[in-house]
Amino acid sequence: MSDSSVIYTTDGHVAFVTLNRPEADNVINRQLAQQMDEVCAGINQSDDIYVVVITGAGDRAFCSGSEARTNVAAAVAGIDWPVICAINGDALGEGLEIALSCDIRLASEKARFGLPQLAAGFIPINGGTQRLPRLIGRGKAMELILTAGIISAEEALETGLVSRIVSPQQLAAEAEALAKKMATQAPISLRYVKEAVNKGMDLTLEQGLHLEADLYLLLHTTADRTEGITAFREKRTPEFKGE
Repeated sequence: MSDSSVIYTTDGHVAFVTLNRPEADNVINRQLAQQMDEVCAGINQSDDIYVVVITGAGDRAFCSGSEARTNVAAAVAGIDWPVICAINGDALGEGLEIALSCDIRLASEKARFGLPQLAAGFIPINGGTQRLPRLIGRGKAMELILTAGIISAEEALETGLVSRIVSPQQLAAEAEALAKKMATQAPISLRYVKEAVNKGMDLTLEQGLHLEADLYLLLHTTADRTEGITAFREKRTPEFKGE
C-alpha cells in the first residue's frame, strides 16, 4: 500500500482516485485534503482524462468524516469531467458530501450514509445542506440531517442517493466498466452534458433549455462532431480525439 494519502492511477482515458487512509476509515486530514486538491487540479489540466472514479481504500469506509476544516467536496465538484463515486463503505459527514459532489454514485451492499454533524453541535459545511435536498428531495434530506441519522445502502437506493448497489467484491469492477463505457463517448460532449445538467439545476427551465441549445451548437464546431457523423455513415466505431 502506498504511503500517499491519495492514490492516483490512470487506465486509458479513465483516472482512478483512492482515498488512502484505511487505518483511519479514510477520514480526511490536511495532507489528504491537499493531495486531493492537487489531484483534482491535475485532472482538469489533462487532455487525456475523460472520466474519473473516486473510491476509498479498505473495506470499511469510503470516508467517515474529517479531522480538520477542509473542503475536498469542492475540489471534486470542480472536476470538469464526469465523476463516478464507488462507495465501498461508510460515507459519513464530509465523506457523504464528497459523494454528493460526484455525478454518479455506486454503492457496496454494506455502505452506510449520513450527515451526523448535528450530533456534534454543528452543521454540514461542504455542501450537504444544499446538494442532498437537490438529489433526494427536501423532506427526506431534512429528516436525515436533522436526526443525524445513518441509512443503509438499500435506503440510499430507494431515495435516489445512489443509482446502483453491488456486492463489495464487484464494486470496483462495476465502477471501472461504467467509466470505460462512458470514456468511449466524445469527450467534449461528456463535459458539456455535465455542464448542462449541473448548471441547469440552478436555472429556470427556459434558461436551462437555452444553455442546452447553446452547448449543442458549440459541438457543431468540433472535429469530434464531424467524426461522429462520418463514422455513423461508414458504419464504424468513431475515433474521438477531444477536438
